[in-house]
Amino acid sequence: MTTSPKTDPTTSPQAAQLRAQRRRRTRLHNFAAYTVLTVIALVMLYPFYWTLITSLEPTGNIYEAKLLPSGVSLKNYAAVLSGTTVPFLRMVLNSVVICTVGVIASVTFAALAAYPLAKMRFPGRDLIFYAILALVVLPNEAGLIVNYITTIKLGLLEQRGPVWDTITQYAAIVLPSVASIIGLFLIRQAYMGVPIELIEAARIDGAKELTIWRRIMLPLSMPTIAAFAILEFVALWNSFLWARILPLDPQMLPLSAGLLELSGTFATNSRATMAGAVLVIIPILIVFASLQRYFMKGIEGAVKG
Repeated sequence: MTTSPKTDPTTSPQAAQLRAQRRRRTRLHNFAAYTVLTVIALVMLYPFYWTLITSLEPTGNIYEAKLLPSGVSLKNYAAVLSGTTVPFLRMVLNSVVICTVGVIASVTFAALAAYPLAKMRFPGRDLIFYAILALVVLPNEAGLIVNYITTIKLGLLEQRGPVWDTITQYAAIVLPSVASIIGLFLIRQAYMGVPIELIEAARIDGAKELTIWRRIMLPLSMPTIAAFAILEFVALWNSFLWARILPLDPQMLPLSAGLLELSGTFATNSRATMAGAVLVIIPILIVFASLQRYFMKGIEGAVKG
């Protein structure tokens, strides 16, 4: 007596129909999701696009929504870059110096402070970390008065000579941003993902804590450190309020704060102001576009840690 072969349930017409329905639902959901995301992206990108096309227009009404410029001209950019009204190139140099020094200092202090909070055992370690983390809820404006008084007490705004004044005014702008709670949190989370066995093996071999931090913790946490460096660069490049509060020499203003001077100078030519805004945005776009891979990898590592 022969037995009929068993029918594979995955090849039956009903199973094929169910798979086709699931594929259609998946495509429909993806289409709806991408449609919503596209609309949101267009809404968010339009102000930047409007700024760009307005900066390229020689004349016309700027207070109207538009998709194409009424004309194309680079005279607004030439007016900004010429430096006849505001020291634009000097402001670019100021921003580069402030961002370079600020990023190096912030990353160094955050990486050093995160190590004992992640891998050392001492009473109150977690309490100290959560107390520091709780300060994130405070707005940046809450520390302006304290930072200003501290800057005055340190004598960073006293005039003692051209070279010394340049150094101290740079320091006055950078110092409040040196201690970063976000950086401390991100790097600590990355340190938490480093196996404790590596550290214990290094201690058995006689390595000091600073050597362990430099030879083990930093290389394994480099993606997160790079992500934090990108975030800090963007924050320092866009810093505006603190530089405007300080009684600085106009030649010492960073680019974002100097745009206010540009707006005041071109009171009847808002297109020059738009051109300055575009020039401020370009470096941030370049940095993020070129380092996006490291940024995403670093943030992912910090979250997993």
